[in-house]
Amino acid sequence: MTTATAVSVSIACAASLASAQQTEAKSHPINRANLDTTCAPCSDFFTFANGGWEKRTTIPAAYSSWGSFNELQDHNTDVVHQILDDEAAAVRDTKAKAGSSEWKVGTFYAACMDTAAIEALGTKPIEPQLHEIASIDDTKSLLASLGTLDAQAGLAPFGFFVRPDTKNSSEEIANAGQGGLGLPERDYYLRTDDKSKALREAYVAHVTTMLQLSGESASDASADAQKIMDLETKLAQASMPRVAMRDPNATYHKMPLADMQKLTPDLDVQAIMHALGAPTVTDINVAQPDFFKAADTLLTTVPVDTWKAYLRWHLLDNTANALPSKFADENFKWSQHLTGAKEQLPRWKRCAATANGVLGEAIGQEYVKRTFTPAAKARALKMVDNLVATLRADIQQLTWMSDSTKRRAVEKLDAFTKKIGYPDKWKDYSKLEVETGRYLADLHHATAFRRADNGSRLGKPVDRTEWAMTPPTVNAYYNPQMNEIVFPAGILQPPFFDPNADDAVNYGAMGAVIGHEMSHGFDDEGRQFDPKGNLRDWWTAEDAAKYNAQAQLVVDQFNSYTVVDSNTHVNGKLTLGENIGDLGGLKIAYLAMEKSLQQNGRPGPIDGFTPEQRFFLSWAQVWREEMRPEMQRTLVNVNEHAPAKWRVDGPLSNMPEFKAAWGCKDGDPMVRPDSLRAHIW
Repeated sequence: MTTATAVSVSIACAASLASAQQTEAKSHPINRANLDTTCAPCSDFFTFANGGWEKRTTIPAAYSSWGSFNELQDHNTDVVHQILDDEAAAVRDTKAKAGSSEWKVGTFYAACMDTAAIEALGTKPIEPQLHEIASIDDTKSLLASLGTLDAQAGLAPFGFFVRPDTKNSSEEIANAGQGGLGLPERDYYLRTDDKSKALREAYVAHVTTMLQLSGESASDASADAQKIMDLETKLAQASMPRVAMRDPNATYHKMPLADMQKLTPDLDVQAIMHALGAPTVTDINVAQPDFFKAADTLLTTVPVDTWKAYLRWHLLDNTANALPSKFADENFKWSQHLTGAKEQLPRWKRCAATANGVLGEAIGQEYVKRTFTPAAKARALKMVDNLVATLRADIQQLTWMSDSTKRRAVEKLDAFTKKIGYPDKWKDYSKLEVETGRYLADLHHATAFRRADNGSRLGKPVDRTEWAMTPPTVNAYYNPQMNEIVFPAGILQPPFFDPNADDAVNYGAMGAVIGHEMSHGFDDEGRQFDPKGNLRDWWTAEDAAKYNAQAQLVVDQFNSYTVVDSNTHVNGKLTLGENIGDLGGLKIAYLAMEKSLQQNGRPGPIDGFTPEQRFFLSWAQVWREEMRPEMQRTLVNVNEHAPAKWRVDGPLSNMPEFKAAWGCKDGDPMVRPDSLRAHIW
């Protein structure tokens, strides 16, 4: 970290802003009570915009963090809760037709809420898997059971699944990927610092307790837990690091099935794929060949009793929240080491989340009826179109990009599929089995439904109408293999998208989110995919070199940021794609706002702030967040997004537009020196 970089992230706050002394207009979405005007915006904009909110905010006991996203998700969950209650009541009153989507939603939710039935059943719902594991008596029977156990409960230390071919995005092929770890990330097993050691000790204690709860003696459970840790450590040592997996070329190794069998001579891949519902496999992409070599060796050299203990543990881990409360409570106790949450979410919130994961589009149909009008969808699409047009114009004026690469970039941009609010074609749940009063059985049915659906796609054309998020979700995404930008109805709500707000607020919040997803098409990973979603290099060598040099500046910038303490750094490589997305999204949204102001008229200051200032305040205030230190430490290791504070101060310090809007000067902490500032858009 250079000295200049260190200065640029200073959070000194001493001055106040004169324009922040205006009288608040309560009807406007920029809430002045959220500000901390004792902190100069040019010193630390996140604190200036959110310091007042931070001072009066306490994280609810059941949450690891609290902010705008949580507030909106809680609101959406309340809507979903009402839908679930209504449909459960329709089932009770026999008003829902048996087997209909409404009946399945109501029956599934009621089973999840029926804690008396769950307690009475005990571990009976997992006895078939426990019996399968107990019957393993040698390596041959271990290998033979993996497919069944993985299909039923996801127990194999790797994953087999069907997804579009990365280099032929029109066709679905078999894929194999690493897995099998109980800790959140491979490096937790390998780091030697005191905190990692303490977390591993807590994990072993947790595994011990869970095995005891299932009936093992204290001594056997303790010995098995240590064996499980040793085995998972070996799997971690063979795993590809998270940062390395961000390179799509590093995880593309398409080969005939016979060649994979040479990597794993003891593992019958075809049999496992059959168990997962896939027809005959001819070709397969092995994302991490070295991992599969190691896994095959471990399956035949690690004692069978260790593997049986490993499988029992992961069965308990995967089903804990659907088992009697003693398992769920212990599972939550362990999670506190990672999240810092003080108490469990209410049962209904946990059940609502699970129902949304299993029957999300059935619930989503009703959610859309209640919350998202056709007019709102039309307004959102208009904003997306405005941002696409702005990015197209911005690409044309880039001085560092050659004309040939510009043409290809515009071709890719114009090929974006735009998905707004909800799918045009809803998912068919007719083959999903749901039983009354048998929650864990219903989860097993859901797993079987997903497995069969996924396996049936092998060799078929890719369905580009599908969504990877449900309508109530407060999120958005770009899918490089589909070349699509997707915005569920759940995020197209205040404070992200408010039809009653001025353009500056909407472009600073939802506009920048839209621009962020668009920019993913041209981030360090997304830029490697062509307009059809194929992994193909369409850049000139010179342009790629220039881009990579600018991307490295972003890596260096975010590497310098810390959370919790001075030793816990943001991972600039892990978060690179998201950081480039923020940089591009803010720039494009800002330009689109200015274009809108030129077309529709420029208002005077509102609450004492110009439209440009309100744009940046809107971005900062939707990222307001308080987070427990345990969760901050976890996310800095596993999350590809930078912490909220740096998603504000980081990209804004790179923008001359921010400097001008707030009258900042060279040398201010929120003005990054030009020699260190990324110039991409």
